[in-house]
Amino acid sequence: MDMAIQIESATTIKPSRYRWVVAGLFFIIYTIACADRANLGVALPFLRKEFVMSNAEAGGLVSLFLIAYALGQLPSAWLLSKFGVRKIFPISMIATSIVTGLTGLVSGLLPLKICRFVLGLAEAPLPLAVTTTINNWFPSKEKGTASGIFLASVKMGPVIVPPLCAMIIALWGWKAIFIAFAVPGVILSFFWWIFVTNNPADSRFVNKTELDYINQDAAGPSGEIKAAPVSKPMPLLDKLIRTREEKILETTGSVFKSWNVLGCSFSYAFQLGISNVLLAWIPTYLITVKKFSIMGMGFVAAAPWVGAVVGNILGGLLSDRLLGKRRKPGMLISALATAGMMLALINSPADPTLYGVLLFLTGVLLSIGFSAYMSYPMSFVAKKKFPVANAIVNMGGQLGGAAAPFIAGILLDKMGWDYVFGFMAFISCLTFVLLLTISEPLKVAGKQ
Repeated sequence: MDMAIQIESATTIKPSRYRWVVAGLFFIIYTIACADRANLGVALPFLRKEFVMSNAEAGGLVSLFLIAYALGQLPSAWLLSKFGVRKIFPISMIATSIVTGLTGLVSGLLPLKICRFVLGLAEAPLPLAVTTTINNWFPSKEKGTASGIFLASVKMGPVIVPPLCAMIIALWGWKAIFIAFAVPGVILSFFWWIFVTNNPADSRFVNKTELDYINQDAAGPSGEIKAAPVSKPMPLLDKLIRTREEKILETTGSVFKSWNVLGCSFSYAFQLGISNVLLAWIPTYLITVKKFSIMGMGFVAAAPWVGAVVGNILGGLLSDRLLGKRRKPGMLISALATAGMMLALINSPADPTLYGVLLFLTGVLLSIGFSAYMSYPMSFVAKKKFPVANAIVNMGGQLGGAAAPFIAGILLDKMGWDYVFGFMAFISCLTFVLLLTISEPLKVAGKQ
């Protein structure tokens, strides 16, 4: 009798749900990291009064961070594979914070460029560390939602940056921005070291029920992944998005040769390029073209990133709950809708409220598919090789993100703002075409 009671108690114990604490922590920390990179866009109009440069040179300054960030992806994947997230993540965040603080102490353009490049190298391991954490800590049916939370943090940084930076600039000048943003990252790094392990099985905060839930789609005896079935048959949608079985990629070579991985990377390059153009140039546009005040610019410039936070979370929920883990629909919707929003911005209203609403909608539509780029490879790449696949996707994205602000600067010098928005509409249409060429690996066979 006592044994029966013990068995029943063991089977009915509630899961600890500590994985969502981990999600909250990586959301907060990565928000700070993204604020560290986004503050240059707000400082740029004021920085250029001290360091004279053309639009192309200003775009190049923004791109320096992104080039280093992209180049650091594959080495970061190796570091994470060798030393684990628990060690590399806090070291990377502390380095990011230190370099951010040093940026506020520079007295010349060359040291400023060096700081931006080193910042990209320092921050490079962070996104791979977060996505590896998501892959280890969440079951497949929650990975889209967790990825949405992560990518919402990418946009939450730019939400807090414009109004906060506008206030700091008004009180102490542009250099104070970087010093103020350096402190939180150092403190939060120690929280990660203390509270987050590489795997949930090693955490004292995770009980067996939650661990079993996380591992529910681990590989079974036959070698097939025990993934949750599709919630509803969607034959027309599945034909459009090319749903099919894919073998698990278990070697580095197979990951590099996979068109699904490469196509996802190229598509992400275009979409992240659009995001980075908005991040780098919208504050300048609002001040020089729309003639907004510093504080007005601060609040309106935050609008697309408020929308992006909403869009990322909605996209994750849409993918996980309504579309049965299908990732491509959100990506396709974002690509087409973003092209339309870029064309709408060419004839945008001058009223700050209306313009803020338009930018908010732009952020929502651009970001609905963003979480899918991070979670897309999780279903057909072995966990031990996922950092490599994620590095390829993110490296491609960051290279595109690096090129776009520079190209926008050249277009501004030669043609004007309408061509910048037209350029973003064009590459968003290219994203849609590229996405049609990769499959939707909803069901996979092989080992994990």
